[in-house]
Amino acid sequence: MGDFLHGVRTLERETGPRPIQQQPVAVAGLIGTAPIGPVNQLTIVSNDIQAAQFGSKDLPGFTIPQALDAIFDHGAGRVLVINVLDPENEDHIESVANENVVFHVVTGRATLGNTAIFDLVLTDGAEVTYVPGEDYVVIDAGEGVIQALPDGDIAFGSTKKAAYNHLDPTNVLAADIIGGVDIAGQRSGIQAMQDAMALFRYKPKILLAPGFSTQNSVRAELDIMAKKLRGFSVVSAPIGTTPQQAIEGRGPAGSINFNTSSENQLLTYPYLKAYDAATNTDRLEPYCQRFVGVWLRSIVLRGFHFSPSNQEILGITGSERPISFDPSDANCEANQLNAAGIITVANRDGLKTWGNRSAAWPSVTHPRNFISVRLTSYVIYDAIEMASLQFSDLPIDDAFIDSVVESCNRYLRGLKKTGAIIDGRVWYDPTKNDPTQIANGRIKFCYNFMPPTPAELIEYEAVIDINYLATLGQAA
Repeated sequence: MGDFLHGVRTLERETGPRPIQQQPVAVAGLIGTAPIGPVNQLTIVSNDIQAAQFGSKDLPGFTIPQALDAIFDHGAGRVLVINVLDPENEDHIESVANENVVFHVVTGRATLGNTAIFDLVLTDGAEVTYVPGEDYVVIDAGEGVIQALPDGDIAFGSTKKAAYNHLDPTNVLAADIIGGVDIAGQRSGIQAMQDAMALFRYKPKILLAPGFSTQNSVRAELDIMAKKLRGFSVVSAPIGTTPQQAIEGRGPAGSINFNTSSENQLLTYPYLKAYDAATNTDRLEPYCQRFVGVWLRSIVLRGFHFSPSNQEILGITGSERPISFDPSDANCEANQLNAAGIITVANRDGLKTWGNRSAAWPSVTHPRNFISVRLTSYVIYDAIEMASLQFSDLPIDDAFIDSVVESCNRYLRGLKKTGAIIDGRVWYDPTKNDPTQIANGRIKFCYNFMPPTPAELIEYEAVIDINYLATLGQAA
């Protein structure tokens, strides 16, 4: 009966619908190499200033700084970064024993012959070893820049000897990108993306490993992780691939990384050109990283239910090779690539993304092969599941059923108002809920919905009508 009380008491019970909160959608997961920055640790990067912790985009050989620059050229979204280039991994390290270092006669600065340096020791080549912080400082370990201090023992204009270690990104293997779990239970590489929900309460929806996903082992693991996260991975064909090789790559006889029919993978081709300040020339970079930037921008500015196709690609100077494009020609290269499930570019007032479908096309003809339809479904699944946690373990009764159904239907009605779905509803079906299952604490709800499909083909029916000739000579 509880404690004796002579008076009045109020007991509060929660009933009625609850608002459903969507997880952030414009989130990418980037795996690669950087000269500096956290190693195998999920790091949030939301702008170019935060991207600087992983080094300069103009350093050759490192994939993360260049990819972040490509993404943030489009000015939207956030990126969860995993840098696998590890100074604790002996296989990633190269050593230099006796390099001549010339300090500028005016500035006192010197640049070593390698980047991503550490464990630097400077000597005069004989008996003197110079002291860091007293004789010199490392200005930028990523770029290998050091500075002689005015009050130190290194004269401006002098030549000294350097011994140091440096990280070599060419030593990174597919196994490093794929990652795993160590004896301490810490995930690395692609596997670390699974920690996002526990750390940040959201997960990346778009994965990429530019420069590495041309390897089938990495491409396949990205696909597995994208499926786990209810998202996508975006990969690029190898540099130098021809349109014919890209299309052939979709079949069993193909020699590139395009032999997949996954609805969670997007195939991009060709490589793109971007200006490289370090060499004052154009460099080639994987299309996947620019495409991700375009898609994040589209999600933020227009909505997740919009296709990322037919959007301007920013920050580029051209493409590796011209792709023929004519919107009414089924035989142009752009259309042939799209027909094979490959996203390419259309040169129309500047290069634009061109392609609406995942690698599931043409094997899968269900509307979910459209990128925007599949993403919309994943957003809805995640939102409803996460919101339903607040109903978990409550008593199953009519009020409980009404609360769940109305909460979900309000959410779907909201999506309909914004155009994210054509329509949809949630209901409780007694025929799908056996009393023995409810007695065991299990209850099932049903729902359906339909996102809008992109207008991939706009067709006109034209008639040359001679009847208009009858109007000749009738002008007032």
